Amino acid sequence: MLLRILPRAAALLMLCVQLLHASVLPAISSYEFTAYRMQQYTVQQEKHGCRGAIVQAEARSADEPVLTRRCVIMKLPDFTVERYLEALRQSAAAVLLLLPQNMSAVPQDIIQTFMVSESEALLKDTIMPVYVTPEDEQLLYMYEEVKHAAASRTSSILVRVFRSMVTATVFQILVSNTNPIKPITDNTIITLEGVLPGAGEDAPTIVITAHYDSYGLTPWLSYGADSNGSGVTILLELVRLFQKLYSNPHSQPPYHLLFSLTGGGKYNFLGTKRFIEENMDHAETSLLHDNVAFVLCLDTLANGDDMFLHVSRPPKPGTPQHAFVQHLEQVVSSRFPWVRFGMVHKKINLGESTVAWEHERYAMRRIPGFTLSHLEDPKAELRGSILDTVLHVDLRKMKRNGIVIAESLARFMYNLSDKGSPKDIQVFKGQMEFQDSRMSSLMSFLTSIPRATQLDKDPKHAILVNTLEHELRHYLHQVHRHTFRQDKRDPELTFFDQMEQPMMMYRIKPAAFDLFLGGCIAAYLAIVYYAIENCGYLYTKLKAAVKSKQK
Repeated sequence: MLLRILPRAAALLMLCVQLLHASVLPAISSYEFTAYRMQQYTVQQEKHGCRGAIVQAEARSADEPVLTRRCVIMKLPDFTVERYLEALRQSAAAVLLLLPQNMSAVPQDIIQTFMVSESEALLKDTIMPVYVTPEDEQLLYMYEEVKHAAASRTSSILVRVFRSMVTATVFQILVSNTNPIKPITDNTIITLEGVLPGAGEDAPTIVITAHYDSYGLTPWLSYGADSNGSGVTILLELVRLFQKLYSNPHSQPPYHLLFSLTGGGKYNFLGTKRFIEENMDHAETSLLHDNVAFVLCLDTLANGDDMFLHVSRPPKPGTPQHAFVQHLEQVVSSRFPWVRFGMVHKKINLGESTVAWEHERYAMRRIPGFTLSHLEDPKAELRGSILDTVLHVDLRKMKRNGIVIAESLARFMYNLSDKGSPKDIQVFKGQMEFQDSRMSSLMSFLTSIPRATQLDKDPKHAILVNTLEHELRHYLHQVHRHTFRQDKRDPELTFFDQMEQPMMMYRIKPAAFDLFLGGCIAAYLAIVYYAIENCGYLYTKLKAAVKSKQK
């Protein structure tokens, strides 16, 4: 009988251990996914972003009191300035941010809070790696587990010990790439330029420009819908509409229109700077040399009921700039009276290493210009966020802003005010109006490709530039591509590699479980050993017990 009881007891004990072991997850499992490192760059000798890439640490929730040498797992609502700074203060091993797949379900206040934290993180230089990855089922499961583990630490000591020994799961996060981070020395910045020649030999020039690159916590997830997909979209529509006016000799205005799509706008407008230098310092003939009426820069124009004209110096009466501003005010007040139009004056501080708006690059070379935007503050977080997606685009308001710009330009170039034209005159209507379908398709294309400057070697970035060039060549006869390469000896802007990394998540039981399992096995062996050593005694006792029951 004893020989029959012992195998059953052993089987029952092993079954309990297996059930405890499999109560949450298998003993060891792994999951590989792609994570994107927070960008790292140096501009004007100032370092930004994170200098670390290697991660090998246990996953912990941001709610944990101790984060030292841990990989902090955060969802979008968790990524606040306070929690990010706390992770830095405690020397956390890394931060892994899970980005929602459906951004439309995220409340606006959480988006705004994240943008503030994102901007704060990019201003600082840190060794702590920060990674971003889209959410999926496995990663959300890990997040819930580490959150549950953090919450259980407030329970009684007995419950915590039992959970740690039996039911808990530990997640290890690993980036196995141990190659050192290297600077990218062959980065290029491309600027596209096209001209609509005006009537007359000495016609003045109006420059209309927008930067096409994007910016955010990580380059691979930066799509820049409002900043500055909106500026590019409006510029390309202006090219199409004004080409129709210029193609007819009877409606050709006495102004050259120079259109420019610049790269490097998110990095101190370096592409604009190089473009100006090439035209003014190296080119023998250029429309920028003299007789420039003004430069109109388009930036973040896809939302809001505000329109701000940012200037470095208020335009003086009698100048082309002043006349154009008057036309802007007239178009807004007569056709869109609910739009708040204002001028924001900001002097250029030569002591600062960066400029706020693109027109400041021209102002430094004494070329008058201004920037149109629905943002009043040049440091607005929307101008540099991975959450600047197509959800922030209102096509109706972007079209309205485009109409204001087009009508104001036409009134200025044809001098319609002095000719006694009605205040509500519409130049662009019928077949000459902005096309909703074209603006929508342009915006969809621009927001389908990450347009960060450091991705210039990616095939998608080449497709982007080629498509923009094709759009300009379709309407303009004179289109030039300017490719600016970094000076390897003294670069103004330096990017670093390893922006996209394979990351592993290992799901394992904690060491306490191994101790618990070892204790169970030891107890079982002790029972078996005791039974074998005392087999005769136990047999006598069992036999006596059976006889007593029979009586």
